[in-house]
Amino acid sequence: MRAVLVPLAIDPAPPPPGSVLRRAAGTSMGTDWSVRLMLPDGVDGAALARALQGELDEIVAQMSHWEADSLLARYNRMAAGSWLALPLQFFEVAEYALRVAEDSGWAYDPAGGALVNLWGFGPSGRYDQAGFYAPSPDAIASVLARRTGGRPVLDREGRRLLQPGGAILDFSSVAKGYGVDRLALRLEAHGVRHYVAEVGGELRGAGMKSNGEPWWVEIEGVPDGGALSEQPVLALHGLAVATSGDYRRWFHHGQRRASHTLDPRSGHPVANDLASVTVVADSCMAADALSTALTVMGPDEGLAFADARGIAARFLVRRPGALLETTSAAWRGLLQ
Repeated sequence: MRAVLVPLAIDPAPPPPGSVLRRAAGTSMGTDWSVRLMLPDGVDGAALARALQGELDEIVAQMSHWEADSLLARYNRMAAGSWLALPLQFFEVAEYALRVAEDSGWAYDPAGGALVNLWGFGPSGRYDQAGFYAPSPDAIASVLARRTGGRPVLDREGRRLLQPGGAILDFSSVAKGYGVDRLALRLEAHGVRHYVAEVGGELRGAGMKSNGEPWWVEIEGVPDGGALSEQPVLALHGLAVATSGDYRRWFHHGQRRASHTLDPRSGHPVANDLASVTVVADSCMAADALSTALTVMGPDEGLAFADARGIAARFLVRRPGALLETTSAAWRGLLQ
């Protein structure tokens, strides 16, 4: 029997009379984005679509680790002891990412870009290109040792970020979710209250369709995970969802799968047999970052962390020929 997740509070207000179902779409952050919405009468859909693309373009300009002239890339090149003044979007992402890092005991590290690059998951020297070799233990130890210069320090009152020297920011585990949130905020600023927004498979929704049904989405499964019952479906009503999985970018390293999710504490890809972690939260930025943090922690530590903080999370663990599902109390609280 398929599991169904429904938010604990539902706003029954329907779309305004005269609203029509519309779709806007484009590309950003190396993937596709799309929005389905009930467009109220009098709202210019073409202008709204341009505004949505503009939101994502601004995030790329500020936070891309692929663009050499992005604000993030400029921070990564700054001298030790330098401060970078932050625009609002960059500040919001840095503030939340560093908060999750501290709360998780740095199982999640937004300044772990040097490790990401070393393992071939950055913009150059990639794992899927000719000539790539997995890093040696000495190379890993060298990258970890360079962190002794300190971690980025956020001056919240001054809205600026300290470069301690050699810190390499990588917001790839949070910026996409934040982009979904920015799409949602732009829609609401244009008077749209009934929508589902998606960037690269991460989603946030609100309201309902004209027939009174919520925006139903299927929770992402594991493509190579073997037989599993039907995936749960979620009523995306005032909620966001993101999944971190070991099947997206990986390569064989000895007898193990070297996933793009790295443990910043050890310097190695996670090796806890987690195939995926899905998080449902109020914001997509939170779902994005927390799904990565829980993946690094593993099924036991991660589940305890989620339960202690009321995080709705689903863990799929690889076992011979099957997947083992475990869920947090908050996840089970959404089940209907």
